[in-house]
Amino acid sequence: MKDQFNRTIEYLRLSITDRCNLRCRYCMPEEGVVEVTHGTILSYEELLAVAAVAARLGVRQIRVTGGEPLVRRGVIDFIRQLAQLPERPEVTMTTNGLRLAEEVEALCAAGLQRVNVSLDTLRPERFMQITRRDGLEQVLAGIRAATVAGLPVKINMVPIASVNDDEIHDFARLAEHHPWDIRFIEYMPFGPELDFPPELRVPADVIIARLRELGPLEPLHKDSAIVGPAHHYRLPGWRGRLGVIPAVSNHFCAACNRLRITADGRIKPCLFEGGEYTLKPALRPQIDPLAIEKLLLGAACAKPERHRINEDDYLPPTRGMHGIGG
Repeated sequence: MKDQFNRTIEYLRLSITDRCNLRCRYCMPEEGVVEVTHGTILSYEELLAVAAVAARLGVRQIRVTGGEPLVRRGVIDFIRQLAQLPERPEVTMTTNGLRLAEEVEALCAAGLQRVNVSLDTLRPERFMQITRRDGLEQVLAGIRAATVAGLPVKINMVPIASVNDDEIHDFARLAEHHPWDIRFIEYMPFGPELDFPPELRVPADVIIARLRELGPLEPLHKDSAIVGPAHHYRLPGWRGRLGVIPAVSNHFCAACNRLRITADGRIKPCLFEGGEYTLKPALRPQIDPLAIEKLLLGAACAKPERHRINEDDYLPPTRGMHGIGG
């Protein structure tokens, strides 16, 4: 599956819910979130049908996202079904980690191959401030449990100026003694009613300069074991890796290989653009694999060459990150 710019589409982000047990201030408002209703959200049968067609079209990695995917009942069985697709795609998950410790053994047994944990502070009081909920120790316990279970872990941290950017060193040092990827992602401010304005974004070059204060950063060249948008580095003697994702300041659009499926059944060719393509005519009243294939191929061809987030006339998507799936 290729787009009009000859990029191979081999990565599907599959959102299974827009619901979350946190209320992160850069993602969701405290109140007034309009949740997808039971009849609107795609069933697991429908999601699996989309994933199956995507795998036949060459998708090699399927990332299950939300909202928070572990709040949806039945997610373990769904992971198992994805892992058992004939093409055997790599099945991964992004989670806030609150329920990871209690579910990690079942997730591993079901076939989950990697987990990304979103975590923006290591301080309990700041965790409450950012997420409007308690639970830092639960998240840290989930990360430890995943490591014990043999599940590779990536920790995603979004530095925000005057909010948590003073913890960049603290997060980086987690890679000194643990086999984790610690990734710093530029703040992507879009969606309604967010507490942090775009001016608080910490640019990638500033993040890298902070990391260099810890020692000589060794750039890691991308190979089959290092995929995705992050620029990876290692410090001498450290077990884990450091990554920086310049999502805004230095886009990686030329190598974009992904499509996104929202929980309410829309295909998003680009995270930053508003265009969406509805899947439901291919799923209801009955599932039509050929129609799904046509829609996926059409959405792939509709991928823009690059996002326009830094341009003056840019209009961001109207729905927040929790409704898109990240």
